[in-house]
Parts: sequence; C-alpha cells; structure tokens
Amino acid sequence: MIVYDLQCSRGHLFEGWFKDSLSYEKQMEEALVSCPICKDRVVTKVPSTFAVKPSRSTHKPAASGEETERLGRQLMDFVDRNFEDVGCDFAKEALKIHYGAVKPRNIRGSSTSDEERTLKEEGVRFFKFPLDSSRDPSSDLDS
Repeated sequence: MIVYDLQCSRGHLFEGWFKDSLSYEKQMEEALVSCPICKDRVVTKVPSTFAVKPSRSTHKPAASGEETERLGRQLMDFVDRNFEDVGCDFAKEALKIHYGAVKPRNIRGSSTSDEERTLKEEGVRFFKFPLDSSRDPSSDLDS
C-alpha cells in the first residue's frame, strides 16, 4: 500500500491510497482519480509533509554531562558576544522592538513572570535561559 498527497487544479489537498505506484499511474491514465471535494479530475502529486524513515540503528546515545555543559557554555558565550544586555529592562526593550519604536537588535536581560505573560500576549517571541549559578556576573565588569 502506498499513500500520495494529491492536489486538484482548484487547490484542494487530499490523500490517495494505492496498491502500488503502478496502480497509481494506471488510475491517473484512466482519469479515475478525482478530488473528493469538488470532483476535479486534474490531479497532481505534491510533496508530502510526512515521511517515515527506516530504523537502521538510528538510536544515538544521549550526550554526556560534559558535552551538555560544553554546549551550554558555547551557547551562553555566543549570547554574551552577540546580544546587548538590557538588564531588567528586557520586557520594555522587547516591546519597543516589537512595535518598531526602536531599531531591531538582539537583546538579553531579565524579566518577571508578569512581564513574560505580557510579552506572550503581545506576540513577542523570546527564549528563556536558565541562569548559570557557577558563573560570576562580576567577571563581566572586568572587560
């Protein structure tokens, strides 16, 4: 059994189930395939949004604690180098950027739960990182 994603000339998407690809080809040649919504017989295959891959030893071992820590440090270093620290004004600055009051830029900072709720309600996309308790924030002042 094979399943194809199909689309009629009017844009309706639907599935077609066939014994095999030859069966699909034959039914298409004989104009037996039609849109279940509008009965249009001008139908084409479209790329599928779903795929099943065979499980050939696709299991990957979980990252070790050291690897996870290393990746976390690399990510935080990237954010430190490429995002402006706006401190406690994160929500205010994010809203200004969102509404075009200031030039868009990468920012980082802190926010309260209420501020985060407001950002979500306003449609501002943001990502929260857990604080690294082993990192000394005063070391940032030395540079």
